[in-house]
Amino acid sequence: MTEKKHLTTDEVIACAASDKINSNISYIFYYPILGATNIQYFETESIHLDKNDFTLYKKVSLEKEDVFNGYLQRFIRESNNEVWSIVTYESNNKIHISNPIKLKNISKATEWSSSVSIDTDTSLMPMFSWEDGKTKENVIYFQVVTNSDKNLLSGTYTYDKWFQYYKLDNVVLNVTREIPPTLIKNKEYHFTMMGVSEDNWVNLVIQNQFIGK
Repeated sequence: MTEKKHLTTDEVIACAASDKINSNISYIFYYPILGATNIQYFETESIHLDKNDFTLYKKVSLEKEDVFNGYLQRFIRESNNEVWSIVTYESNNKIHISNPIKLKNISKATEWSSSVSIDTDTSLMPMFSWEDGKTKENVIYFQVVTNSDKNLLSGTYTYDKWFQYYKLDNVVLNVTREIPPTLIKNKEYHFTMMGVSEDNWVNLVIQNQFIGK
């Protein structure tokens, strides 16, 4: 990737995880702001190169697909070569770039789990809490609540290992575009959590479903 004017770093929210079954497959998740164009993926040749030297990144064409019905998206990469990667897009005549993501799909494959505590004592405002998995390197946690159609209702980040729908007391980053709806009793919903390390690798993914109470 060549250096360009109007390069804005740390503005693309992105992270990566390995597939639940095949660790050769990595998913590079990103949040495309409304109006983002020319979304691209770049990677270095090796994990041992300087992650902050953008001239070392080469564009790689990968398939991408929607996540949560397009609220998020992800590139699909199949390789056992661990590298640094970035996601870029254009908006308002600027190139926006993610923080470097360290792909560790072989050395520290993502752990997939359904282990989450869901406290429904407060009506229609469930409290989700969890513990770190085998890798104790998470620095931030991304929580998503969706309905049964996989439409995202809320997307939030906390430093804590808990989140309550829909309270923002401990939320440090919020990608929810609209005020989330009140949950409906006896309706099915889904909870997803990603535990992310400082190098933007997802060590733990938790997925579970619950009923509005």
